[in-house]
Amino acid sequence: MKRSEINSIIKEFEALLSRYSFALPPYLSFAPDEWKTLGAEYDEIRDCELGWDVTDYGLGDYNSVGLALITLRNGKMDDGRYIKTYAEKIMMLREGQLSPNHFHIHKMEDIINRGGGDVIFRLWQAADDDSLSESDVDVYRDGRHYKAPAGSDIILHPGESLTLYPRCYHEFTVKVGTGSALIGEVSKCNDDNTDNRFYEPIARFPSVVEDEAPYRLLCNEYPRVNCLTL
Repeated sequence: MKRSEINSIIKEFEALLSRYSFALPPYLSFAPDEWKTLGAEYDEIRDCELGWDVTDYGLGDYNSVGLALITLRNGKMDDGRYIKTYAEKIMMLREGQLSPNHFHIHKMEDIINRGGGDVIFRLWQAADDDSLSESDVDVYRDGRHYKAPAGSDIILHPGESLTLYPRCYHEFTVKVGTGSALIGEVSKCNDDNTDNRFYEPIARFPSVVEDEAPYRLLCNEYPRVNCLTL
């Protein structure tokens, strides 16, 4: 992805958050140069990769397949300094844009439509060989439990949520004509580098072409003091 595209997406995301009065912690507005001066007291942000995250999954077509998100809090399962057992994210998905089919090996999560467009989920249980099972899936949404055909549309209107258990394949998009959606996630702590199993092999994080200076650093770009030249 070009840095100019990432910058534009983050500004679009900031505007959506403002529209729904979702306030962010201060570090999410730090300029890139500020990170060069911030010492070890900010290491939890660096080590747990909190902050801005924009991906096209390495496919080069963000508007069709992509996601913008912020990890607001998280633990780190292999580091005794960060013992939180939970995580929280907030995401922006454009109408018609797809977050591609995947499951989590360990993470259980609630996905919440916080405002904007209608979010359409499709679920499959993973078979033993990690293929898509054709059997009906268990659906858990806002205290209601029922079964639905594998791959059928499950629509979350603003305020509605869906619980996803490990090894439940899920993809989601936003209904065309309803506008971008602001999507929350409350979950167990997770590692996006190891806990995602995509149905089709794709990249979790994009490569970045530096065609302009960064507006905000992404969660995997933080420098240690004096370690990054912008």
